[in-house]
Amino acid sequence: MGLGSAVAVLLAMAFAFAMGAHYTGACMGMAYATGAIAERRALRLMAVLALVGAAFLSHGVLDTVGYRIVGADDLTPGQASATLAAAFLLTTLYNRLKLPTSTIQIFVFCMAGVALAGNGSVNWSTIGHLVALWALAPLAAAALGFGFTRLLDRLGLGAPPSDKDAAGEQRRANARRMLLLAAATASLAMGANDVANATGVLVAALRWPALAAGALGGVAIALGVVGWGGALLKRVAFEIARLDLAMAGAAQMVQALVVLASVLGFGYFTSINQALVGAIGGAGLARGLKTVNWATMAGIVVGWVVGPLSALALGYGLSRALHLAFPA
Repeated sequence: MGLGSAVAVLLAMAFAFAMGAHYTGACMGMAYATGAIAERRALRLMAVLALVGAAFLSHGVLDTVGYRIVGADDLTPGQASATLAAAFLLTTLYNRLKLPTSTIQIFVFCMAGVALAGNGSVNWSTIGHLVALWALAPLAAAALGFGFTRLLDRLGLGAPPSDKDAAGEQRRANARRMLLLAAATASLAMGANDVANATGVLVAALRWPALAAGALGGVAIALGVVGWGGALLKRVAFEIARLDLAMAGAAQMVQALVVLASVLGFGYFTSINQALVGAIGGAGLARGLKTVNWATMAGIVVGWVVGPLSALALGYGLSRALHLAFPA
């Protein structure tokens, strides 16, 4: 393995490790916050399920990243490293600015920008399909979140905090179990969906098999979950809507199902956070418009536009700068 390939592998593992820590709140935060699961058990469960999802359910997405975004042999190991570096820097910047963006969208457009800088070809048809899916997924999640919340209300699952009788406690216990199941499903979906952000370039540039790329990324994600995920697990903030147990369970299950449908049905990855945002918005609408923070929703729409455009520019600019500094 050459130096460029080794650097790409190390960057991919570091990115996967950081994603594992980052997504603990999105996957297990609500279950932990409601007492459905203890901290250490939540981290262990998420680590195992994310690893399984990454190793065994991510092949379609890895193949999309490896063979359908840029032309064959249009991404060198050095360009793979530039893609990961640009995506990591931009994601970190927007996190610091608290601008909601999608790591997946940033990664895809960084990859396109890097390929264009090297006079490579970009499969805009695939990117067009991805963009359409990214727009539709939150809308589908919102509709399903609305429907699931209404269904759970009809079934009487969950109980208001003031309901202290035995029946109310039992409904709350059932809602916590459903939320834990949803969190576990979301952890599986996260591994399958997001590992390609880190190790998809190993398929594209180094021609690794999808199984190897998924397994390596899954191990790094799992290490990130148990290594750094504890602090982020506790920082759960519901800025989109005020959630009760039934709404939280409905939103998290919808998030997981929408993401898994995209991964397994189309071989495309989509934003797990945006799916959750859409599901929470739909669950909030089921309880009345006043539960939805429309200012936060508007900020997310801005992020959908700013993230991809800035990623395309940074990927192109960083790749050109590296080429000028280190000409082949």
